[in-house]
Amino acid sequence: MGKEVSADSFTPRDRARYRHKLQRCLDTLARMLADDGFSFPRRHIGLEVELNLVDDRLRPSMSNSAVLESLDHESFTTELSQHNIELNVPPRPLAGRSAIELEDDLVGYLADADSHANATGSRLAVIGILPTLAEDHFDQKWITNNTRYTLLNDQIFAARGEDITLSLDGAALGGHNPERLRTYAESILPEAACTSVQLHVQVAPEEFATHWNAAQCLAGVQVAVGANSPFLLGKALWHETRIPLFLQATDTRPEELRNQGVRPRVWFGERWITSIFDLFEENVRYFPGLLPETVREDPLDALEAGQAPKLTELMLHNGTVWRWNRPVYDVVDGKPHLRVENRVLPAGPTVLDMMANAAFFYGAQRALAEAERPLWTQMSFQAAEENLYAGARNGFDAQLYWPGQGWVPPDELVLRVLLPLAVDGLRSADVSEAAIDRYLGVIEQRCLTRRNGAWWQRAVVAEAEENGSDRESALTAMLGRYLELSRSGEAVHTWPVDPA
Repeated sequence: MGKEVSADSFTPRDRARYRHKLQRCLDTLARMLADDGFSFPRRHIGLEVELNLVDDRLRPSMSNSAVLESLDHESFTTELSQHNIELNVPPRPLAGRSAIELEDDLVGYLADADSHANATGSRLAVIGILPTLAEDHFDQKWITNNTRYTLLNDQIFAARGEDITLSLDGAALGGHNPERLRTYAESILPEAACTSVQLHVQVAPEEFATHWNAAQCLAGVQVAVGANSPFLLGKALWHETRIPLFLQATDTRPEELRNQGVRPRVWFGERWITSIFDLFEENVRYFPGLLPETVREDPLDALEAGQAPKLTELMLHNGTVWRWNRPVYDVVDGKPHLRVENRVLPAGPTVLDMMANAAFFYGAQRALAEAERPLWTQMSFQAAEENLYAGARNGFDAQLYWPGQGWVPPDELVLRVLLPLAVDGLRSADVSEAAIDRYLGVIEQRCLTRRNGAWWQRAVVAEAEENGSDRESALTAMLGRYLELSRSGEAVHTWPVDPA
């Protein structure tokens, strides 16, 4: 989201020109797919982590510009709110010990960023939703000083025509009644509360559909097992509150358009696909341009001249349709390639936990994509979408549908079905046995104990309240303990619940 666009206001002519260029990009992509014009030398993976900055009171620290200036590192960049930064880890092959090397690199990157944050009076918090956020942190003045973020905020509100409504019903905490959140926001900054890990996998064009469909099948169990975002604005809500919050925070539809069935821009999708083209074509057909900026390059002319077209307008548009599994077209060193970007997972709790989540996804996705009988021929698309929301709402307490298993809790589904598949998928990708054992062992123990980041946060807050703390004090104390334990590097299923 951080690439700059023009600060000029958009005219009707700009929008018409943008729509025309989108169609030119689609036509170019179709020709490239037909002509097999993509690079696929070997399977690469990539990873992005969105990070929070907190001050000495563990409240959001609006200091990303100072931290980034101090870091001065190309792998770190801005995010929507001034209390966020983003880490983009350079891509690498999946095979061998690459995952273990990636873990070491992540530890180093985060330690370096935390050191520079400390020098500016803040510290890193790697967590799905910062539990000490308050409504005043959603004031528009806290949007990062970047033209694109401001324009995106203005365009969403112009399309919507009214304030954003945040309305969530939670999962009961500590035997009490479920809690509810009802509030309004005058900016899209609630989206910045949703800090995630985004997993990328490069695929050949002919394999894209199977890998995307497999990722859609896995989304519900991913969030159930990896949930780490149970609190927002002082309320105990979904185990992975990022999922509904992201939808509501960037919703361009007033109530009347929702009632008409107009599609949201944070979107699971509505059907299994047969080509990556299906997704880009849906984006263009269903969603108006929010940032209708055009460039001089004509993609068809570039292709005919033997160059790799950048498809700039199509990629900019793709960046404002927030699919949970997003298609990505990119050009690196003059060679175009395709990726699946998996966006359902929260940041944290530890680097080890994030690597375990990544290994589980890469392995299970590959195994499902290579299966003789595709899972999506046995499962409705609606069932996959319902799994996403059930897993996000209830975590390990969810009931998920899976062909051949019926309705099953996520821990049982992983242990019985998906963990063996993930092992097979990683072995098929020539991942080292040391990496497989290290990361899938964490997933196995997490499921055996039924303890993830959301479970731990909820348990610590519930215990603190039973001992007389109010909610604000309990959340602050929990976050302090969370930061201490996350720096230990031990996987979250091993964390003690005691407050000290």
